[in-house]
Amino acid sequence: MLKITTIIGARPQFIKASALSREIKKFNQDKKKIDEAIIHTGQHYDKNMSDIFFHELNIPKPKYYLGVGGGSHGENTGRMIELIEKKIIKESPDLCIVYGDTDSTLAASIAATKINIPIAHIEAGLRSGNKFMPEEINRIIADQCADYLFCPTLNSVKNLKNEGFKNNKIFHVGDIMFDNFLFFKNRKKIPSFLKEDLKDFIFCTIHRSENTDNKNKFNKILKLLNKLSKHKKIIFSVHPRTFNMFSSSLKVSLSKNILLSKPLSMFETFWALENCNFVVTDSGGLQKEAFFAKKKCITLREQTEWIELSDLKVNLLLSPSSTHKEEKINNFLALVPNFKKRPYGEGKTSKKILSTIY
Repeated sequence: MLKITTIIGARPQFIKASALSREIKKFNQDKKKIDEAIIHTGQHYDKNMSDIFFHELNIPKPKYYLGVGGGSHGENTGRMIELIEKKIIKESPDLCIVYGDTDSTLAASIAATKINIPIAHIEAGLRSGNKFMPEEINRIIADQCADYLFCPTLNSVKNLKNEGFKNNKIFHVGDIMFDNFLFFKNRKKIPSFLKEDLKDFIFCTIHRSENTDNKNKFNKILKLLNKLSKHKKIIFSVHPRTFNMFSSSLKVSLSKNILLSKPLSMFETFWALENCNFVVTDSGGLQKEAFFAKKKCITLREQTEWIELSDLKVNLLLSPSSTHKEEKINNFLALVPNFKKRPYGEGKTSKKILSTIY
């Protein structure tokens, strides 16, 4: 039997892990061939960012909950390394699986590699080129530690080859998020806070520290949202970090057309994507989910890992500090997008991963 330990701690990782756990369950129908133990670091400790996803996605209950969250990057990562190492030693797995680019990813990669446990990094090879982003450092180190580099796109494969990784470690499997989108796309749920069934609104999320921890940038983002809300209502799904910024000394009052909500669940997010006109975000995952739902996306960042979306004219990369933002948005919305191409595979990523590791 193959023993796997999966380490997750943040909303996108819960969603990605559910796809592989579901495939493992199918794989084990006749005979249990793979035993998976899940470690939840607690990085997303807010109930709306964690518990609801385990419930909705029917993810197996974590065997271990470490309760690490709320501290600085260094504090969280250090505590996670110590606690994850203890659980890995206890489990003695054949393989550790990590996802994406969070502090949990970094900590698990360091903990496992120090005790010589092989690592599979799902969503390997992504690069923004911005080492001031904590996520960029996390994903680079995770790739260096990994024995299996599961790449979502041809661009991520190219990045790893350019960095000198050996071909026998690199596997182009597609994006595991697309597996989930196809599996759950009909399970939409209108957010409970809405008093009306909205159509043709703007769906917004802002959470990256480069935007939320910089008051000047964050005020510029709020000013842009206020301007956009003159034409359409905005549903703003507010991350806990972003909520903390609202209570500090911001200079901008939000328009009444901006509807604030707690973080939407996955099924509420699918409803928002289906019914919105377009998306405004700084999230990596939501850029792709918007594409899966055939909606244009405005990404308020300096760089993006998902460069293929810009090439297809479905994603506008827009710096919060740039000028003439409204004009750029209007020009972008007038472009004819290409939603026909499949840069993220056919929705069979989990099967490809299992066939590689087993």
